[in-house]
Amino acid sequence: MLNNIIKLILIILLIFTPLAFGSVELWAFSLVELGILLLIVLWAIQSFILRTPNSELRTPSFPLRAPNSNERIHAFTHLPINAVAVFLFLFLFLVLIQMIPLPSGIVKIISPNTYALRHSLTFDLSPLTSSYTFEPSALNFQLSFVPFATRIEFFKWLTLSGLFFFLLYWRHSNKDLIRLIRIVMLVGIAESLYGMLELFSGHRYILNLNMQASAVTGTFINRNYFAGYLLMVIPLSIGYFFSREAFQGSRFMGWRQRLSSLDGKTLLIVFGIILMILGLLFSASRMGIISLLLSFSLISFLFRESQRGQRFSKTTVLIFGLAFLWAAWIGLDAVISRFFTVSEGFEERWMFWVDTFQIFKTFPLIGSGLGTFVHVFPMYRSFHIRGLVTHAENDFLQLLSEVGLIGIGLLLILFLFLFFKVVSGIRSLSQRDSQKYIGMGGIVGILALMFHSLVERNIQIPANAFLFTFIWAAVLKISTKETRETKETKQTKQTR
Repeated sequence: MLNNIIKLILIILLIFTPLAFGSVELWAFSLVELGILLLIVLWAIQSFILRTPNSELRTPSFPLRAPNSNERIHAFTHLPINAVAVFLFLFLFLVLIQMIPLPSGIVKIISPNTYALRHSLTFDLSPLTSSYTFEPSALNFQLSFVPFATRIEFFKWLTLSGLFFFLLYWRHSNKDLIRLIRIVMLVGIAESLYGMLELFSGHRYILNLNMQASAVTGTFINRNYFAGYLLMVIPLSIGYFFSREAFQGSRFMGWRQRLSSLDGKTLLIVFGIILMILGLLFSASRMGIISLLLSFSLISFLFRESQRGQRFSKTTVLIFGLAFLWAAWIGLDAVISRFFTVSEGFEERWMFWVDTFQIFKTFPLIGSGLGTFVHVFPMYRSFHIRGLVTHAENDFLQLLSEVGLIGIGLLLILFLFLFFKVVSGIRSLSQRDSQKYIGMGGIVGILALMFHSLVERNIQIPANAFLFTFIWAAVLKISTKETRETKETKQTKQTR
């Protein structure tokens, strides 16, 4: 029962996070945090019950007989998870240090510029009297310039880290993973379909918001956030399509026999993928479209049938070709016209990047505080702009300015460790293993989002961050499948 409740909550979160305008509002992500906390609590209760000897409530959530390939239980026990936990803990500890008041002497050693700025602000805000009684050395300073903003971001990172480890340790069958991937795909299709209906019907509103959209954005408030979400969903959906038995059974047939062998469900999946490609194209997100082209190029190479001497996958090329022809028939004038303004957009972003880099140069080691960019950037802005600058148009550069070299270094080491672990694990899987395609599609989606984040704000969007975490956990468990099976076989032989 607990396992079914956990799956239900996870499905609700996968649907809710993009539906609530990308969960960018504080109330939306607060609900997501509560949902993740509930998942962890229920999983902890389930684990306690299953480990309690002679408990009347002890009901296995998995079959007691030897599971077959479709019911094999994922037990994430052999991955050096300690290394992952250490790097995440060190990063969170760094952010925690940014919020804690530290003696001014320590602050002066860690970040001299923070000390100088804090010290000057303290004296400027002091009472205008001739008698100043306390010494600067007796003051306590916080490394973060806006501790409240850092606290909010800290809890976001802490919650998503908890979700990541929960997904790694949660026991579920292959069928459960496939169901969750189907939910993600259906949400992507629904977002694309809704966005196109709003745009081409002339209504152009986003749910109940009093703002009109000039492009396909689904329920997201920005075209780039929507494009980033689809950049993860489309490769994952293509991986799911290639993993299906209906496709696997016709891999070595000719194209005529392959088309005739496809069932209605497979054709619906292809139609859904084409709809998502259309949604991304008509979002008119320039970097999103470029990232889509690059991800399809990578997928075409990875999904090729090497046994038949293919250099690329004809199926993926056919899917993208059909989507592009359909988009061209509808009309791509508005999309193409945006590419003629690339130079203007790049010049504006370049100014953001230069000033953001100045923040990093001022606070190189430990940053200005996670989540403080919107408050610190006005002090370094060298150009005039209407409105408030909320992000640096580059997730990684903004993160560098907020957590410094130490923070970004920890995350870079963690990413490289996980990436090479996943790639080596997926490569070791058999070509006949259907989950290999899901793993490859998932890692391509992760890379596509990160490439898009070089010039946009993507990973900071809670809906995208939630799906990013979910896909990471899924591909990690898939990539460790062969090692896990080998250990289970050895243990069975030793028992016998």
